[in-house]
Amino acid sequence: MERLAGLDLLASAVMILDGQGRIMYVNPAAEDLLEYSSKVLIPQKFGQLFLNAGVLEEICRQVGMHEPVEKRQELVLDRIGRQSLHVYCTVKAIDFPGASVLIELRENVQQLRQDRENRLVDQNQANKELVRNLAHEIKNPLGGIKGAAQLLEMELPDRNMKDLREYTQVIIRESERLQKLVDRLLVPHRRPHIVHDINIHEVCERVRSVVLAEYPEGLVVKRDYDLSLPEITGDKEQLIQAVLNIAQNAVHALSGRIRHGDAELVFKTRVSRQVTLARVRYRLALNLHIIDNGPGIPQEMIEKIFFPLVSGTEGGSGLGLTLSQTLVQQHGGIIECDSRPGHTEFLIRLPIARA
Repeated sequence: MERLAGLDLLASAVMILDGQGRIMYVNPAAEDLLEYSSKVLIPQKFGQLFLNAGVLEEICRQVGMHEPVEKRQELVLDRIGRQSLHVYCTVKAIDFPGASVLIELRENVQQLRQDRENRLVDQNQANKELVRNLAHEIKNPLGGIKGAAQLLEMELPDRNMKDLREYTQVIIRESERLQKLVDRLLVPHRRPHIVHDINIHEVCERVRSVVLAEYPEGLVVKRDYDLSLPEITGDKEQLIQAVLNIAQNAVHALSGRIRHGDAELVFKTRVSRQVTLARVRYRLALNLHIIDNGPGIPQEMIEKIFFPLVSGTEGGSGLGLTLSQTLVQQHGGIIECDSRPGHTEFLIRLPIARA
């Protein structure tokens, strides 16, 4: 197998099959992709790895008979008890003792991203309906509770007014607090969508000035702007609010580093081409990266951070990221998150030009 040593260095998954479809060789990337060790895979039949291996087995048969010598195809390979693989598959005839074909599998990153974005869109739509219905259900009783407490306070006898008024004021204050929470839940659905041309860097600069005004020391806010970016169309105030919510969450996570004086927040803008957002294809899209060097978000929280009323910080309302996702989606975009200790990155993707 010395002739195959170079394949161990490849980032793409490579397997070699014999004439009966049994696996003779797998490189480390294939072990990672398939989530099995070489000891388990060799000499297993390749078709047993997937529920729908028929298409790929037929390709291997044709290539093995040199009809044609090489074939490429995009496939979705279903597995038992594991996530399906979206891959670009290349099958080649190979001149190696006992071998028939070489299979190279590369994950289709674009398809995986699109699937993830579709899940986020569906999730946020369901969240909006849930929040809106819940907020309306809470709002009506709240008004009645507050009104009843105010009427009760007016009817209290003078001799007990001071002591009993304390209780009615608790009811009124808590009702008002809940009313403000409900109003925040309903804000994205109420605000008019004021559309005009927006320079995304003006949005970033507004947010930057707010953050630095609150934290003038211990925090460095860096800019990495692509000044060639065209303007986008949308509601400037909504986008400022969306970016500000993310930036404030980042700054709260950076509190420890701010005390040590080495906290860093980065605003980076780039353009991407041929992007699908919310199931619509765009020729150009704007990418706004908001990056911090904080402790990171626990992996078990990553899938939940855009859910309403889910907060990773003590005392947080759990509404900031939900509102940001809603406001960005109203502009046809999406927010994604990637996090590890020392690096948390929120990516806001907004459409520029249709395909």
